[in-house]
Amino acid sequence: MPRPTSRKFDVDALIDAVIDREGAYVNHPADRGGATCWGISEAVARAEGYAGAMRDLPRAEAASIYRRIYWRRPAFDQVARRAPAIATELFDTGVNMGTATAIGFLQRALNALNRSARDYPDIAVDRDIGPRTLSALDALLRLRGAGGETVLLRAIEALQGERYIALAERRPGQEAFLYGWLANRIQGAGAP
Repeated sequence: MPRPTSRKFDVDALIDAVIDREGAYVNHPADRGGATCWGISEAVARAEGYAGAMRDLPRAEAASIYRRIYWRRPAFDQVARRAPAIATELFDTGVNMGTATAIGFLQRALNALNRSARDYPDIAVDRDIGPRTLSALDALLRLRGAGGETVLLRAIEALQGERYIALAERRPGQEAFLYGWLANRIQGAGAP
């Protein structure tokens, strides 16, 4: 996943990169999500009002869905104002694992990095970005600077990698996707 290099954030480029990577229509037999187009599952497309054939989902409709439910609804736009690399990772993880899971990784990592609540209070791992999560992120960034964003990113990616491996261990059919997940979804070596 490309990392933003400045504080000016281009969510359209982020969405386009995800759509390009996900590709058009796919219905892999081992994918428990079923048919997808541009990375949008049929269940999500239907919930968002799309009634046509999945293979015909317009790219623009997919982009609109990404913006609504994978960017704005989970408040990743608010994270992007503070930490673009973290927002990029949360968005990508949210697309692949669900936004609540991505937010949970952020909250767990923030709690683990607060030096036993000396730097800022622990926050509930409620899988929802609210004022306390944003306050904790602000405090980490204020205390640790750009290095704090990099370390937080690595912590989130470590949690993500562990989840991928555990998933493949629990459901051997998911091993078909493990290499790609680790190669394409975790960018620790390319941190900002």
